[in-house]
Amino acid sequence: MELMAEGLGMQDTGVFRGMVHRDGSDELLRVNHYPPSLRPEAVGGGSTGFGEHTDPQIMSLLRSNSIPGLQIALQDGSWLPVPPDTESIFVNVGDAMQVLTNGRYRSVRHRVVAEAGEEVRSRLSMIYFGGPAPVERIVPVAGVMGPLEPKLYKSFTWEEYMTAAYKTNLATCRLEPFLLLQLGAEESPKDASELLLNAATAPQ
Repeated sequence: MELMAEGLGMQDTGVFRGMVHRDGSDELLRVNHYPPSLRPEAVGGGSTGFGEHTDPQIMSLLRSNSIPGLQIALQDGSWLPVPPDTESIFVNVGDAMQVLTNGRYRSVRHRVVAEAGEEVRSRLSMIYFGGPAPVERIVPVAGVMGPLEPKLYKSFTWEEYMTAAYKTNLATCRLEPFLLLQLGAEESPKDASELLLNAATAPQ
């Protein structure tokens, strides 16, 4: 988290780490077991082991065995398999980090597909989720943003976010209720700032 803050040019590189290290922070370590699919039609294609979603937290760290199954969504809507690597830790940006960085880091949509077949073994993964305390206010960090850059998200507490998230389907974009300004797939926060400034200064 400190390296991510440093990469953004922030003077306070401990701001993200501090949210996870405070008393009452929403940290979780989970082990997932995905047995081979029993559906005959899954042979060669797989079936859903865990549906598409983004992680809510600031960051999640994943370690798995040598069995594939993890896939990430690309901008064109296609799914890219992530080869398993027992020597690596996969870092996922969560929804909270997307808000804190005003869209500079994007939470990655992903899913797990369970393969089928006589030779297929179970996939095991261990995931650490680093989230803030329920009372922590999630808002774009001032140290990230430029002087004329608009905030893309309104302020909310982690508890407010999770309460809203539990009322939605897994695949729903759970940040949508908190959006102030839509950020397109090809836009950067700088682009959005210029669009807003142009609109404000345009002749009426």
